[in-house]
Amino acid sequence: MINHRVLGVIKRELKEKLFSKSFILTTVLFPLFLFFIAGIQVFLRGDEANTKLSIVAEDQKLTDALQAELLTTDLIKGGKHTFQFLTMSREELKKYLDENKKLMLDDKLTGVVFLPRSVMKDKKLEYYSKSPTNISLSRKIEGPINKVLIDTYFNNRSLSKDELDFARKGVDFSGYKVSKDDKIKEEGYGSLVLSYVFAFLLYISLLMTGQMMLQSVIEEKASRIVEVILSSVNAKEMMTGKIIGSAITAVMQMGIWLGAIVTVASSAMFALPPEIMISIKTSQVVFLLVNYAVGLVLFLSLFGMVGSIFDNPQDAQSGMWPVMMLVMIPFFISMAMLENPNSPIGSVASFLPFTSVIVMPVKMTVVDVPIWQLVSCVVVNIAAIFFIFPIAGKIYRVGILRTGKKPKWSEVVKWLKYKY
Repeated sequence: MINHRVLGVIKRELKEKLFSKSFILTTVLFPLFLFFIAGIQVFLRGDEANTKLSIVAEDQKLTDALQAELLTTDLIKGGKHTFQFLTMSREELKKYLDENKKLMLDDKLTGVVFLPRSVMKDKKLEYYSKSPTNISLSRKIEGPINKVLIDTYFNNRSLSKDELDFARKGVDFSGYKVSKDDKIKEEGYGSLVLSYVFAFLLYISLLMTGQMMLQSVIEEKASRIVEVILSSVNAKEMMTGKIIGSAITAVMQMGIWLGAIVTVASSAMFALPPEIMISIKTSQVVFLLVNYAVGLVLFLSLFGMVGSIFDNPQDAQSGMWPVMMLVMIPFFISMAMLENPNSPIGSVASFLPFTSVIVMPVKMTVVDVPIWQLVSCVVVNIAAIFFIFPIAGKIYRVGILRTGKKPKWSEVVKWLKYKY
């Protein structure tokens, strides 16, 4: 029950956390950090400078066709890529590689692409380089090379240019979402992007808030401040106040982060392509915050319990990992569920305590989830609080005043039998 003493502890927690420099910096800088990461990835994926490739084929006609095709692309026009076109047999290739091995090791020659005669049957090429797993480079040249192979293959089969263009095209799926309330409409990658954002925000926030709770309890225990506080309130009231105060702070932070995301998604300043436009419903934001607040109380009770058992962060690592797994496992489930939203594991995890805190918000962005499932998810976590909270409270009451030798887990179990 929340009384004036619990409210006093909540006020103290809010004063320490809500107005701290770390809270202000993480709240303001985290969205900027996300945009910075997105921008740096785009920058790092930029074109390689001074790329030099030798395109070698066993067939002279194929060499000429590759040269004619690549010379018309932007790869050469940009000046960052230089190509050398050669015709030689496999035996001659081995000698060529030996002669140019030092150039490749010194980055003066990026690599050698070899097209054997069998390429017209299986489209299998060979790439020799210091870094043969350069996906960015292979993606740039695979299109022109594939075009030449198709043109060469169908050259004597009397196909028109339009027929060749059709043969080059791959299959392109357009997804249309069928929902109960809305009309059928085309679905891009926006919901998938939103799923990643929700999963990442919940995962990071749970870990950050839990670590702060753990560290706060350990510091108060080590500095003996807790003894002064317990002279005015009992252990249960102190634990309740700390958890509620930390939860309020974290929910406010999450609200600010979501507000920044909504602003970016709806702002005309950010011209996103239509296929990745993010559409966020008010109901999704409200459910995420409510579900997150309830789940946070559940997680913080465990982090607070672990913090009360140990005297320093080093010893607390052994007790923290089981709780960390309760955060990490739902995150991995939600990532796997994005490939198959209707997977049995994801469906079950969206209703289980702890896992549903992350899995259900991710699930509702990719499929329509009935209201009763959303309500059931919150109810399950509330029921888990009534089960976990008394256990965590009993351990907290004993552990918060216990110092000295690191307790064994068998001793911690015995604390549950203590009566006051």
